Amino acid sequence: AQSPARPSPPPTGLGTGLSLLRVSWIQGEGEDPCVEAVGEPGGPQNPDSRTQLDQSDEDFKPRIVPYYRDPNKPYKKVLRTRYIQTELGSRERLLVAVLTSRATLSTLAVAVNRTVAHHFPRLLYFTGQRGARAPAGMQVVSHGDERPAWLMSETLRHLHTHFGADYDWFFIMQDDTYVQAPRLAALAGHLSINQDLYLGRAEEFIGAGEQARYCHGGFGYLLSRSLLLRLRPHLDGCRGDILSARPDEWLGRCLIDSLGIGCVSQHQGQQYRSFELAKNRDPEKEGSSAFLSAFAVHPVSEGTLMYRLHKRFSALELERAYSEIEQLQAQIRNLTVLTPEGEAGLSWPVGLPAPFTPHSRFEVLGWDYFTEQHTFSCADGAPKCPLQGASRADVGDAVETALEQLNRRYQPRLRFQKQQLLNGYRRFDPARGMEYTLDLLLECVTQRGHRRALARRVSLLRPLSRVEILPMPYVTEATRVQLVLPLLVAEAAAALAFLEAFAASVLEPREHALLTLLLVYGPREGGRGAPDPFLGVKAAAAELERRYPGTRLAWLAVRAEAPSQVRLMDVVSKKHPVDTLFFLTTVWTRPGPEVLNRCRMNAISGWQAFFPVHFQEFNPALSPQRSPPGPPGAGPYPPSPPGADPSRGAPVGGRFDRQASAEGCFYNADYLAARARLAGELAGQEEEEALEGLEVMDVFLRFSGLHLFRAVEPGLVQKFSLRDCNPRLSEELYHRCRLSNLEGLGGRAQLAMALFEQEQANST
Repeated sequence: AQSPARPSPPPTGLGTGLSLLRVSWIQGEGEDPCVEAVGEPGGPQNPDSRTQLDQSDEDFKPRIVPYYRDPNKPYKKVLRTRYIQTELGSRERLLVAVLTSRATLSTLAVAVNRTVAHHFPRLLYFTGQRGARAPAGMQVVSHGDERPAWLMSETLRHLHTHFGADYDWFFIMQDDTYVQAPRLAALAGHLSINQDLYLGRAEEFIGAGEQARYCHGGFGYLLSRSLLLRLRPHLDGCRGDILSARPDEWLGRCLIDSLGIGCVSQHQGQQYRSFELAKNRDPEKEGSSAFLSAFAVHPVSEGTLMYRLHKRFSALELERAYSEIEQLQAQIRNLTVLTPEGEAGLSWPVGLPAPFTPHSRFEVLGWDYFTEQHTFSCADGAPKCPLQGASRADVGDAVETALEQLNRRYQPRLRFQKQQLLNGYRRFDPARGMEYTLDLLLECVTQRGHRRALARRVSLLRPLSRVEILPMPYVTEATRVQLVLPLLVAEAAAALAFLEAFAASVLEPREHALLTLLLVYGPREGGRGAPDPFLGVKAAAAELERRYPGTRLAWLAVRAEAPSQVRLMDVVSKKHPVDTLFFLTTVWTRPGPEVLNRCRMNAISGWQAFFPVHFQEFNPALSPQRSPPGPPGAGPYPPSPPGADPSRGAPVGGRFDRQASAEGCFYNADYLAARARLAGELAGQEEEEALEGLEVMDVFLRFSGLHLFRAVEPGLVQKFSLRDCNPRLSEELYHRCRLSNLEGLGGRAQLAMALFEQEQANST
């Protein structure tokens, strides 16, 4: 097929000009693959298939429901949900139910879970085996009776009771069925949700009419939510009246007898395609249109065949995606000529965003240098470290991709083999992905066998893939937060300001939070006859209890020469229940309602611990007013914390202190589990030495399987103060404390100005 001739000159008029953009300019373009995928296998295509959609416009018109409150009934406050999706009553699209058995739960059902579970929001397995033990990562529902009709009836009852209000479509399949998950999800997304639909491979009953059909269970079938709601009252009657050895026939007869609805294979222009796999047939050799366009393949006799089918269909989807990308790139190249920028506006790779353009020298994205063995940008600040783990695998994949592309472009004239990676550079562009520039030493072999070494530079891009929302456990903002404040003797004076800020931001608005003071005495402090260094702190806590009735500020006293954060947390952990949400804080922290809410939302029991990064203000002597933007990492200048002194004027600059990890939110049960694992792996003197060199965040990082979420927290703003770095702690903790003090003095501009003024004063 040839593309139409380009109009010259284009006619005037906006409507005509825009319609020309719909014309494809690709030479030799074939039929639209989307149209081919919708039509019947091997049948003629209907260009007017959109006229078959007898969908009423009333389904998509918004309706205003007036609010009415009965004046005779007492007013009840409406609880507003946190998520708008919950308030609007939005539902998930598709739930998949798999019927399995005692013999195939650990084989075929596991194969189904590994091939399609990551494509669906919810996948359930139903079995009649009583007390069936679920394999890892699978949610199994045991009904206790393996009669087919009874199992089907209980499965439908369970879906209606627990998920009837949460999903629009229910797909029921057997564990000996392979499902092409992306196609099934796309099919459910194209169907209207407000109709009673029973969609699958239609089969005729023996001796029944032509309209009385059921959906074959081996190929799976879709049930709409509205149909499931109508069917629920008739399940008990159908189970007593209809006798059938096959659950799919029983369900079909129940729907026809009670609701008069039979199975259909096509609805709203969407065709449900299936393929019956012959015995001992190799999936790699199947090339028919019915197989290539199938949503479901049945029967699958063993798990290895399930994986082979998945490999085959995944390769087909990958080839289709590459073909669509090439067609879109060709369209972009042809249409770029008509844009104001012309060919100069064409980005590389075609169709991806252009590289990030920095507006100042502080926004320049730096390149990281690496070789095959080492990288020269290390996380700990070292000048050189081994290239290992995921970074090494990523670099190896980039080199192999470069060789593959070179051989694809120049074969059969030339063939390339890698000898050495001379230089490697990479950077992450948030708008594009990971960019690579590789200097490769290659061995070039011609068709005649001549060999020659060549050094070539190649550029590659690993683009950002589709952004997905990760499923997370449900959390609530009603959880009570237990703040824990360890206090040294040197911090007793600063604790008074903390208590006043705590009263203003937590007690005054009646936040659901408590405070425990952990008073750490030295070996010779607070003994008999000696004054209590925490007497003022205890008096201030008692004053707050009198000022706010019902408030309880608990305090614990411990004695330690070199207190470790983990040892102090051990004392507090034993005094609270396992479901307590801890917020480990410092005397310089000013937690407010927003910070407490983020603590509740980001700390998830059994799943995640949250350690925020606070904003540290610079020394006011070096930056008395708001300074100009500093280097990367300085961050924005947040507002002053609650209780700030207004006489200080504009807030000073600062930075997010990545060296400090004293604040953290976690559940007591998660901490106890990590602490028990630490005690199990380290014993005796080794455990004692480890506790001196670990903080609570390190315990979660090394001895817990939880996600460790560490992010900047603009609500935690700390005034400048020099921390007392205890030399009795480990060398790493002492180094991090000293580095935090030094980096918190000021930005580069402030430090340079201070050095300049000092040199000017010394020179005079």
